[in-house]
Amino acid sequence: MSDRKPLIAGNWKMNLDHQQGIALVQKLAWTLKDVNHDFDLVEVAVFPPFTDLRSVQTLIDADKLPLVLGAQDLSKYDSGAYTGEISGAFLKKLDVRYVLVGHSERRQHHHEDDELIQAKVASAFKHNLIPVICVGETLEELESEGAAAVPIRQLSKALAEHKEIGEFVVAYEPVWAIGTGKVATSEQAADVAKKLRETIRELVSEEVAAATRILYGGSVKSANVAGFLVSDEVDGVLVGGASLDVEEFTGICRFQKHVTL
Repeated sequence: MSDRKPLIAGNWKMNLDHQQGIALVQKLAWTLKDVNHDFDLVEVAVFPPFTDLRSVQTLIDADKLPLVLGAQDLSKYDSGAYTGEISGAFLKKLDVRYVLVGHSERRQHHHEDDELIQAKVASAFKHNLIPVICVGETLEELESEGAAAVPIRQLSKALAEHKEIGEFVVAYEPVWAIGTGKVATSEQAADVAKKLRETIRELVSEEVAAATRILYGGSVKSANVAGFLVSDEVDGVLVGGASLDVEEFTGICRFQKHVTL
C-alpha cells in the first residue's frame, strides 16, 4: 500500500430505514472494536439514505464512534424551489464528509450526464464536502473502447472548468461488475487506477495525483478485497450490498489481515 490512508466506503443504496440504520452502525462499531480495528490506519465510512443521515450522525456524535458519514448524492443547487433536492449545505450541517457523485445508478436511472456531474462536484467543493467521483464503463463500452477510456473521459469532464479543486476521491466501478457477481481482476483494477491517476496528474498536478485516493467497486467481498488492495494504485473500495452485512463488511475493513506481498 502507498502512504495514502485506505478508505473502505459502504454504500447502503436504498436500504434500511433510520431505525435499522442505527442498529447496523451500532453493531458495526462494536464489531470493529472487538477485532481491534485501527481507524487511524484504515478509514471506514458509511453512506446511508438521506432519511437516515440525522439519526446516524447523532449516534456517531453521541457515542464518539470513529466511523465517517457520507451521503449518496447532492444537488447542484444551494437552495430554492427544487423539490426533492438535497443541498450540500444541508449535508455539511450534518457533519457529512463524503458524498457520492456520478454513481452509475444515478446516470442510468436518473439520466445524469457529465455536465450535471461536473456541477455537483462544484457544489461539493463549495460546501467543503469531499466528492467521491464515480466512473466506470458498461460491458458494451468495455468491449468497444477498452477498460480505461470511459472512466478517463468521465473523470476529465467531472474535473473540468473548476476554478478551485478541493480534495476528492475517485471510485472506479465497472458497471458490468455492480451487483452482478462479476469482478474485474486485480490487474485490471490496478491498470485503470493507474491511468486515472495519470489523468489527474495531467489535469491538476503531480501533488494532487499523488494524494488522491482511488477506490475499486463492484461485487467486492471479504474474500476478494485483499487482491485489489495489494496494488499501490488502489487505495480502498466502494462496497454495495456487502456493506449491509456487518460481519462481511468488517472482513472487508480488515483487508490488511489478508494481504500478502
